[in-house]
Amino acid sequence: MTGKGKKLLYDFSEGSAEMKALLGGKGANLAQMMRIGLPVPPGFTLTTEACLLYMEDPSGTMEEIWPEVKKAMKSLEEKTGKNFGGPGTPLLVSVRSGAPVSMPGMMDTILNLGLNDETCSALSETSGDRRFALDSYRRFIQMFSDVVLGVPAEEFENVLTLTRRKLKVQYDNEIPPEAMEEVVSQFKKIVRKTTGKDFPSDPWIQLRAATEAVFRSWNTPRAVTYRKINNIPDNLGTAVNIVAMVFGNLGDDCGTGVCFTRNPSTGEKGLFGEFLINAQGEDVVAGIRTPEPIQRMGEKMPALYRELLETAEILERHYKDMQDIEFTVERGKLYMLQTRNGKRTAKAAVQVAVDMANEGLIDRQTAVSRVSPEQVERLLHRQIDPSLKLDVLAKGLPASPGAAVGQIVFDADEAERLGHEGKPVILVRPETTPDDIHGLFAAQGVLTSRGGMTSHAAVVARGLGKPCVSGCEALNIDLSSQIFTVDGRPFRKGDWITIDGSRGLVIPGKVELVQPSFTEDIRTLLEWADEFSALEVWANADTPEDAARARGFGAKGIGLCRTEHMFMAADRLPVMQEMIIASTREERLLPLEKLQRMQREDFEGIFEAMAGLPVTIRLLDPPLHEFLPKEQELKKELELLASQGKESGPEVDAVRLKLTKAASLHENNPMLGFRGCRLGIVYPEIYEMQLRAIFEAACALSQKGVKVIPDIMMPLVGTREEMCRLREMTERIAEEQMARFGCRVHYLVGTMIEVPRAALVADQLAESAEFFSFGTNDLSQTTFGYSRDDAEGKFLAEYVRQGILPANPFHTLDRDGVGQLMSIAVAKSRPVRPAIQIGICGEHGGEPNSIAFCHSLGLRYVSCSPFRVPVARLAAAHSALELIR
Repeated sequence: MTGKGKKLLYDFSEGSAEMKALLGGKGANLAQMMRIGLPVPPGFTLTTEACLLYMEDPSGTMEEIWPEVKKAMKSLEEKTGKNFGGPGTPLLVSVRSGAPVSMPGMMDTILNLGLNDETCSALSETSGDRRFALDSYRRFIQMFSDVVLGVPAEEFENVLTLTRRKLKVQYDNEIPPEAMEEVVSQFKKIVRKTTGKDFPSDPWIQLRAATEAVFRSWNTPRAVTYRKINNIPDNLGTAVNIVAMVFGNLGDDCGTGVCFTRNPSTGEKGLFGEFLINAQGEDVVAGIRTPEPIQRMGEKMPALYRELLETAEILERHYKDMQDIEFTVERGKLYMLQTRNGKRTAKAAVQVAVDMANEGLIDRQTAVSRVSPEQVERLLHRQIDPSLKLDVLAKGLPASPGAAVGQIVFDADEAERLGHEGKPVILVRPETTPDDIHGLFAAQGVLTSRGGMTSHAAVVARGLGKPCVSGCEALNIDLSSQIFTVDGRPFRKGDWITIDGSRGLVIPGKVELVQPSFTEDIRTLLEWADEFSALEVWANADTPEDAARARGFGAKGIGLCRTEHMFMAADRLPVMQEMIIASTREERLLPLEKLQRMQREDFEGIFEAMAGLPVTIRLLDPPLHEFLPKEQELKKELELLASQGKESGPEVDAVRLKLTKAASLHENNPMLGFRGCRLGIVYPEIYEMQLRAIFEAACALSQKGVKVIPDIMMPLVGTREEMCRLREMTERIAEEQMARFGCRVHYLVGTMIEVPRAALVADQLAESAEFFSFGTNDLSQTTFGYSRDDAEGKFLAEYVRQGILPANPFHTLDRDGVGQLMSIAVAKSRPVRPAIQIGICGEHGGEPNSIAFCHSLGLRYVSCSPFRVPVARLAAAHSALELIR
């Protein structure tokens, strides 16, 4: 592959925001800001195509682009009146990454490139500030050595720490010139000792090495991990932006900052961010110094602050989205270094979308598209129970909302390992770096002693939906001993703590967390989402409480009510066991009458909660032995009775009877055995009892004026005759009860499609079935021939890791296999019964990609757990808007 004939370098004056795929987000937006007249330092961009070419042929690509880079640098010299590596005022540049998709902190940046001993002296002379020149030089050596030469940054930080201690100062900008000169000298010695070579002094060699390092940073482990977590393709590449330096560390009329046009945690309108006087950008984002709130800039630089407010307003109206802005002030002049659509929490995403629609900045469709289903899921973050009195250990900055409970770990690798083992951990660090991304992803939350609201930890945690408390300066962290103290109180690795990222609190021990409530903004957004959806969202609910919760979340019906769950209550299980142990129909009828009264109460509660909406009730599905104690437990019970001297009598006889029945019901493969509709056909009195309870409840409520819409679902049907007989049974019982109550109730009879044969003969089943509901949990098991528990416990994760399967088929619907069966069932049933109602009630009904497939099939509804209903509602809208396919 060759880049000959392709334009691989663009001056900022040549680009625009529409060229993001080619110029990366940073380069495209710098070009766009220059285009609309905002103050941007001059520079140019090497394209993402150049990066991809470099990955295939590093030396060939560099030979091809380097003449163009030299021309562009000559142009920069002319625009700035400075000289790169020559006499006079030195031209220094930053070399920055910039992918087409925002990946904050994941790739590399180098500032102050072009410095050596000679240009440092020239910079000192032209600026009139020796300390500034030396500070810029030591920063460059540290960044270049870390990014390009692979020298650990800690080596340099140790020198700075010892220097500050020796001088008894707190911050790097308090180190005087003489001491800074010694720091530079020690930095060079570290490079020589670590690499065996002197630090490169030729600016052109520096520039070429830095450019290659930024290209390579596309494939660093942290960048690869971030892309995997965020589903970003690996074939995009990163652009390289080479920009003339502007300096925020020249003195007290200089500074640097990062700000958002709206609060990225809450979505509240107004400038939100941080600012440092006499600093460079790395000081803010890396947490090297704890910055001040952006509003303080209004006190210290009022005219520039007003200009920043006006610029932020221009950018937000231009991009029609919340912006994340980096800026520098040099000698009283404001420069914009970056703008991009700001990363935000789920709560902020919703409020920003709704507010911007209400402000007329975007329309409702855009507002709905701006919030992802995953963000809605994060909105249901747990919080600390507000009724609790808290023993607050320390307070930091509320950097990312939500609360988390976990065991302390100090190392990202250990956080990842323990997280994979299912252990909840809180990652505690002085500050995080991009190399910690895997640990942040695995941890429940993150706590740092340094850094602000725009530090790496804060930005990444918000993107991942993880709680974060940053800048908690009361923490004294000793990484080598794996301990932190607060006022002398020690906390070691493995100790439990709770963090509240919404309020910035750290609490010792485990604190009880509660589910959050819906806000009006999310209700509004989901109502708008429903306007675009073709699919309805129903819920799986087995109790009146679940049904009411689902309705509160916006469910339009119950897609699965599992009647077997109603028999597991302590007062019902003995009655169920009595029915199972009975050896004749006559013996079964008495316990069935008791169960019928109990079931009627259950159904009345659910019907009332869902008044006016359909309720799909699945008749008894699991095998009967699941309601009996395990054989081993019964044998142990007999042994215990024998040890007490009880060899006979009613108590012993009852246990023996259960043991005999359990043994007779034993099956080698119960999932494919005597269960589902097979029970209802062989023991019709069981299903007849359930049907009477359903129609008694429906008729009784109907007489009270409650609109009841029951859908009766037969489980595990695989043949025409099964469906036909079960419909006849349902119609007979329904007519009996409606005649008895003197009322009419509209109802449907259908089946769950959960075995492949049912899908293949869907046309035959549709002769009797008025609706189908795909039970994709069992349908996936029977299609793959997997036992879910065994497969997930033993090999599925490895199959996904090796790429044998693209995803766990019990989490994301297998479109090629299970999906084809669903397509066949839909296609074969509709000609037989055009008005047939078809939905899905497996766990896939709440998974966004699976929902998109259901939309493509033209199903009426998806049904999921109550807490997934909001996620499914937005996913249904995104499917209709073709944002998910």
